[in-house]
Amino acid sequence: MGAEIEGVIKIPFRNIPDLFRWRVEETPDKVAYSWKQDGHWKDITWRDFFERAKVVASALIHLGFKKGERASIYSYNRLEWVIVDIGIQLSGGISVPIYHSLPFNQSSYIINDSDSVFVFAESKSIIEEMRSKRKEIPLVSHIISFDESVQEDDFVMRFSTFEKIGRENISKYEKEISDNIEKIKLDDIATLVYTSGTTGVPKGVIQTHLNHLSMVEMLYDLRDIVSDDVVLLFLPLAHSFARAVEYVHPRFGVKIAFAESIDKVVENLPEVAPTVFPSVPRVFEKVYARVKSDVESSPVKKKIFDWALRVGGEVGEYRKRGEKLPVFLSLKHKIAHKLVFSKIHKRLGGRIRFFISGGAPLSKEIAEFFWKAGLLILEGYGLTETTPAISINTIKEFKFGTVGKPLKWVEVKIAEDGEIVVRGPNIAKGYWKKPKETEEVFTKDGWFHTGDIGEFDEDGFLKITDRKKDLIKTAGGKYVAPQPIENSIKAKSPLISQVVVIGDMRPYCVALITLNKDEVLKFAESRGLEKNYEKLVVSKEIYDEIQKVVDEVNKNLASFETIKKFKIIPEDFTVEDGSLTPTLKVKRKTIMQRYKNIIDEMYMSS
Repeated sequence: MGAEIEGVIKIPFRNIPDLFRWRVEETPDKVAYSWKQDGHWKDITWRDFFERAKVVASALIHLGFKKGERASIYSYNRLEWVIVDIGIQLSGGISVPIYHSLPFNQSSYIINDSDSVFVFAESKSIIEEMRSKRKEIPLVSHIISFDESVQEDDFVMRFSTFEKIGRENISKYEKEISDNIEKIKLDDIATLVYTSGTTGVPKGVIQTHLNHLSMVEMLYDLRDIVSDDVVLLFLPLAHSFARAVEYVHPRFGVKIAFAESIDKVVENLPEVAPTVFPSVPRVFEKVYARVKSDVESSPVKKKIFDWALRVGGEVGEYRKRGEKLPVFLSLKHKIAHKLVFSKIHKRLGGRIRFFISGGAPLSKEIAEFFWKAGLLILEGYGLTETTPAISINTIKEFKFGTVGKPLKWVEVKIAEDGEIVVRGPNIAKGYWKKPKETEEVFTKDGWFHTGDIGEFDEDGFLKITDRKKDLIKTAGGKYVAPQPIENSIKAKSPLISQVVVIGDMRPYCVALITLNKDEVLKFAESRGLEKNYEKLVVSKEIYDEIQKVVDEVNKNLASFETIKKFKIIPEDFTVEDGSLTPTLKVKRKTIMQRYKNIIDEMYMSS
């Protein structure tokens, strides 16, 4: 069982299905997954989950799916997603996740580029579009629908029908499925994960069983998660961060509860009461903005809140050092928790041991705020190409404003230009069908060029300062890192939703700013202004409030970094309009093109 790589790296499993089989043998009757159906939360055990995955493998083989072929999963998180993922691998195939929010004209590129022959899909409208545009995905032989209301034909099949085929033929293929678990090698491809394409055409990242299982072992070695933890997962499984959660999950034997949707997370948190919550910075920013807005509505509330934060900060220092709290401080903290922090904890389910943040940089100010409130956010760092983590803060070792220390088998060095370069068993094989792009960032001796700029601090913690491609070089030749400035502006006011700093080859930096509509309307009510959002976004009152924030941030910046002008964009950026990736990162290129006239105007009027 397992393998040893180069005498150093020991992987106790042959492949990903072997890991899941081991978990079934260890705790067959323990709950593996929970999901909400018809208003009630339902559970499935490890044994029943794995049996259904074998049924999927049986159906695939029976319908002609061959070893090494690709099958796409085009859906939001649900039980069937992971059943199909493991089923594809049990059949000897390669899974290709696709973001459920992608329109067909974008998803068809991934389906065709990966040469997928099966597509498992959730959206009825997308399924009907695929049916009507069958010629645009010529290699696909079957669409398997998770929506049971679709009409079946020779191309589209309901998942229940598909599973029926698998159950009826399982005895024929059980040995082949078992043999696959023995035969699939660590270096075989497990999945093709397409980058979200913030700057261009998505690239299929080739991730092997070794990539994922080495990551599983590195995270398992930290022992931050324990077997009775409950994880609420809303991050799309098409993203590498969530995929890591999927595969680490059986190693610890924890329960994963699937959030109904991103919009239902707030509702699902108290229902599930998770102990671990993986998320992206945008969610923490929204919680922070809401809390700030609530307390700033009343001078008395704000005074109590500020006092509670000071107490929480003192307590945090003792906890970092592992020291017992003095009696008087302990008493003050109990009062602060009852008056202020308990409300925040309750909103988040009441049992959170820690959050995990990834996917984009987290503001140090927000991380420190949560810590003072008694909630620890462990920020990590990685990319799809690093499957996915490079470094992570841990319960025992964490420092806000950093992304932690490198994982045990990952080598990290900082190139002369400040770029972070990494090597390890988690580094992907390259890009599917893209040898030129692979050669540009994957070196022959195993190093991967991340495109991120960073540095190590005196204690060995890694700090990310910006994306290499996002660095702004002003017309005066000065380099500006936009993300820290953007995060500072967002953290200063609940009115602000998104910020994009611009200034590449320009004489100075400017910004596009979007607003939180609910907070703008609250602000209007508190000032006795007309509650008309369209009028408010162009009002002097709102402009002056944003100007105050920009001025405050500018005080701490070098003159060439300061924001000389800004424009308020009436509509917020969304995934649906193509401004954000499915993990809520801003697509700079899209926004620069969309608002080119507004940007040019800020420079022409100087």
